[in-house]
Amino acid sequence: MSTSLPQGFPQPTEANVIEVKEYPQYRAVTYTHTGDSRMATRVAFDPLYQHISSNQIAMTTPVEARYVKEGEETEVSFLYSTPDMTPQKIDSQVMVRDTSPMMVVSIGIQGAYSWESYEQNLQKLKNWLAQHPEYEVVSSPRR
Repeated sequence: MSTSLPQGFPQPTEANVIEVKEYPQYRAVTYTHTGDSRMATRVAFDPLYQHISSNQIAMTTPVEARYVKEGEETEVSFLYSTPDMTPQKIDSQVMVRDTSPMMVVSIGIQGAYSWESYEQNLQKLKNWLAQHPEYEVVSSPRR
């Protein structure tokens, strides 16, 4: 299955680069995982994939994980290719929601998609933000 970025999304950040990016409004299907955040993307894959398959929705990249209560609650989303897509069926395990446009500070990561990698790179972002007080954290981290 080939994947593409949602409409209007910037290209992925190059490895080992930190940059400020603007994202447009987008729509996504989301699964909320309660428990060990390290397991969230694995647990969420089946209900999210079932949703896009049953609605003939193409898979896009990236898959988004938001750590609402780090270690306790994680929201994992498959993003729709356009913000106006409307699924015919929505299973009770997932929800469809719109996300407003946003500015983010992004770090490009290459290699294993592990919890350890997430923690190391999150620390790099925190260090960068400490040196750039013109930016402030307004929501939980996402990867």
